[in-house]
Amino acid sequence: MLALIAAVGYGVSDYFGGVASRRVTALRIVIYSYPLSVLLVVLAMLTMPLLSLSAGSPDAASIGWGVAAGLSSGFAVWWFYAALADGPMAVVSPVTAVLVAGVPVLVGLAIGERPGPLAFAGIAFALVAVLLASRESPDAVTEEIIGGRELRFDRRVALLTVGSGVAYGFAFVFLHETSGSAGLWPLLAQRLAATGVVWFTAFTQRDFGRLRGEPLRLAVWISVLDVISNAALLYAFHGSLLSLVSVIGSLYPAATVLLAMVLLGERVGRLQKIGLALALVAVGLIAVA
Repeated sequence: MLALIAAVGYGVSDYFGGVASRRVTALRIVIYSYPLSVLLVVLAMLTMPLLSLSAGSPDAASIGWGVAAGLSSGFAVWWFYAALADGPMAVVSPVTAVLVAGVPVLVGLAIGERPGPLAFAGIAFALVAVLLASRESPDAVTEEIIGGRELRFDRRVALLTVGSGVAYGFAFVFLHETSGSAGLWPLLAQRLAATGVVWFTAFTQRDFGRLRGEPLRLAVWISVLDVISNAALLYAFHGSLLSLVSVIGSLYPAATVLLAMVLLGERVGRLQKIGLALALVAVGLIAVA
């Protein structure tokens, strides 16, 4: 359930990010949302004792893994947006999403995790679901052709795409390595490290403009959803296998597609619909495993 909450949160956050990016650059959104997410984590940690809850006790190893997760996710965002700037989304998005799901599964199996038969079937369905659900919609393809953009999946775009997917995947692996007793401290370290990466990127690319109106409101919502999603995923990792939690958390493209279909009226291709159905099957199989 926590992994599913994380997937929904990531998916809704991506939807808000896509809407905001139609007015300003995606990088400009995250240079606002990431620092705000740091403040939200601090606020949560200060509030938890008032609710008779523990924010955890930091240990060096967990903080280190949190920083590693933040650096990985920060570079993943940087490389993903760079790939989308020059490459076709219909290729970049699904390849990235499958790597996000696949890398933690492979690492989990390598460290000795052995899910049951139903869970293995769920993982297989989920990987296919991520690939199909993250494919570009017919409307987006049409707009790309009409706009006259010549986007190629060349060597540079391929390296950025693979790098982004692998970095995202290892961010999941690093979060899994944190200690349950550390509570939210690894999450704070993650958000701080990720903020440093995106701010460095913004400085190097000179993209530090102000946000106003709807993009600013969406950046606030994105930060809230990111904190909820990462916290849910962190606690999910402490209670289950890396391979199972990661693959459920990687189903976020399904939520993004559903919102785009319902709220924006975007057309959804047949393969995307199959991907959404397979995502439900995958969640059910892993849940009963």
